[in-house]
Amino acid sequence: MPQLLVRDIPAELNEWIDEQSHEQRTTKKAFVLSLLHHAWRGSDDLPLFDEMLGEFRPSTVEGIPFTFIDLFAGIGGMRLGLERVGGRCVFGSEWNKYAQKTYNKWFGDMPAGDIREIKPADIPDHDVLAAGFPCQPFSIAGVSKKKSLGREHGFKDVTQGTLFFHLATVIEIKRPPVILLENVKNLRSHDQGRTWQVIKSTLENLDYVVHDRIINASAWVPQHRERIFIVGFDRRVFGDEPGFRFPDPPQHGPRFRDILDPETPEKYTLTDHLWKYLQEYAAKHKAKGNGFGYGMTDLDGVSRTLSARYYKDGSEVLIPQEKKNPRRLSPREAARLMGFPDELPIVVSDTQAYKQFGNAVVPAVVEAVARQIVAVFGDHLTRRRNGCLLKTTSRTTT
Repeated sequence: MPQLLVRDIPAELNEWIDEQSHEQRTTKKAFVLSLLHHAWRGSDDLPLFDEMLGEFRPSTVEGIPFTFIDLFAGIGGMRLGLERVGGRCVFGSEWNKYAQKTYNKWFGDMPAGDIREIKPADIPDHDVLAAGFPCQPFSIAGVSKKKSLGREHGFKDVTQGTLFFHLATVIEIKRPPVILLENVKNLRSHDQGRTWQVIKSTLENLDYVVHDRIINASAWVPQHRERIFIVGFDRRVFGDEPGFRFPDPPQHGPRFRDILDPETPEKYTLTDHLWKYLQEYAAKHKAKGNGFGYGMTDLDGVSRTLSARYYKDGSEVLIPQEKKNPRRLSPREAARLMGFPDELPIVVSDTQAYKQFGNAVVPAVVEAVARQIVAVFGDHLTRRRNGCLLKTTSRTTT
């Protein structure tokens, strides 16, 4: 394919091309090619040199290619969302062997193991660092469990809480232009807000402009699932105002019944013993004024949050059945509830599958956030005269 080479353009014309391409949110090359195409086609509605040229609307920048790394990858919910908007994964890390098995089957890549054993210098350069760092030290359920066991939580949990600081070290050394992090809603309120202040100030001290929002996935999947998304832009690349905004949720999301199979094996129906236990447990806590208990799902609405403990009794997302006990989701239905497509095979046991989907990130939400990041890329590229996103300064590695 022949190369397009345009040079020796008068300064005033070059400025006009800059202004038009920026206004239309496209690249200079795409704008000039569109003009030439219309001139070659002899379009009456767009003469090449006409007063109305400024009203021309060339196609916007789409599918800007970028690279990313997938840390604390789980089964790849972040990866799926980022790939859908043009991202290419160059490195992944996940310590759980069962999640590694699923990830490898789905993507053909075996992720590296424990991030604490990975030298940042060995991680490839990348445009976006994506990480769903461990949430157990900050989640409501995680904090309650650790307290009951007499263990520390949050950053005092040396096995999980401090993993954020390993992540911060990777960010400091590799300096990705953009970071995309996900965690539980409770991250903001944990330890009276001090945990969130440490995280935010750490990123800001690394010279990133930080945006955060709690997003409910119920607009994309039929499940009430609130998670905090943190997006950081390197101030040295994008300046003080990168122009990012979080996506607006879709107007109409799917119904819970849309993810159900017409028939499921009998093994997913609750036994009489388990159903009796759940009802008695719920009644006991209701009498105490607590909200604990099973969740019978409205088939035309959305379910409660699917958690990693779902394999135990399925109590948070139960499905009513006529003239029989309710049932739990099948693993495939749990995958759909998270927004994972049917073509991705389930290659682990039911127990491990429930754990994996309960811990996963909803790919559709990641995709929506990533599209907003790509929009910033496009705007940034049209503003920079050299058309380059990444810094060209050398990086110090250890």
